[in-house]
Amino acid sequence: MISVDRGRYGCVIDAESDPDPGAGSVADLGPGRGRLVTAMKARELGKGSIVVGDRVALAGDTSGSAGSLARIVRVEERTSVLRRSADDTDPLERVVVANADQMAIVCALADPEPKTRFIDRCLVAAYDASLDPLLVLTKSDLASPTKLRAFYRPLDIPMLTTRQPLDAQTLTRLHKALDGKITVLIGQSGVGKSSLVNALVPDAGRAVGYVNAVTGKGRHTSSSAIALPLPGDSGWLIDTPGVRGFGLGHVTPDRVVEAFGDLAEGTADCPPGCDHLSPDCALDAWAAAHDAQARLESLRRLLRSRDPADQSRDPAD
Repeated sequence: MISVDRGRYGCVIDAESDPDPGAGSVADLGPGRGRLVTAMKARELGKGSIVVGDRVALAGDTSGSAGSLARIVRVEERTSVLRRSADDTDPLERVVVANADQMAIVCALADPEPKTRFIDRCLVAAYDASLDPLLVLTKSDLASPTKLRAFYRPLDIPMLTTRQPLDAQTLTRLHKALDGKITVLIGQSGVGKSSLVNALVPDAGRAVGYVNAVTGKGRHTSSSAIALPLPGDSGWLIDTPGVRGFGLGHVTPDRVVEAFGDLAEGTADCPPGCDHLSPDCALDAWAAAHDAQARLESLRRLLRSRDPADQSRDPAD
């Protein structure tokens, strides 16, 4: 499924499994990409949500012709689920997308300023969902990526840097990183996510916003998630609405620690049941010896935000 809009679901019938490949030519997505079918959810499925990326079974009119409407009668088992919560103290989770392979975290180097805490939250969510993370740093024409790349180098995350205008070599590197995968794009408003989508999928037509000069925050230009086929039958790109925060109330503290792989060996000498916030935590000495105090502070900010008694908010959100 590639889109959701007011109770109508955009579904793609795969070309290889299409029972009627000659039907619905007006909805064809191109050679080898299948065709688009509009569907509604069958009543027997109940109130459970269906999200972009779900694989579903259809019944009824699957021709894809104008005015046709199929029914979603079954949602297949998901291979991955990306979730977020309203805030860190809210255990109620919201499924963002299903069945993605990779999360591309888009962060501007300037205008707006980079938010490392937001990136860290996205990394935690990616690892929790078993998605491979990819960090895409935009607007290098406005600021150098050196400091931010060095900050995340210990995590061994693939990183790409872009500038405007986007040159052919960088575009090729982006396509190579996305090739053959289902990638979900996550980023705060104004970081240039829509511009990337339009460059990668020329006929996407995603609206490009701006950054408020006073607040430094971007304007939301995408109102819902949508999956877009990359050119050449090479994968899918799921564009999501710009967000200002990424709640992790559904992620256990142990999973938060696991997301900081560069700190993992430092926990070996921690006392049993260590919350990594107490004075006797072994991570303090380890981080000092390995010049990792900044990474440790990022970890602890996330752990503290999970405590309902701590009402402080992450300024990055």
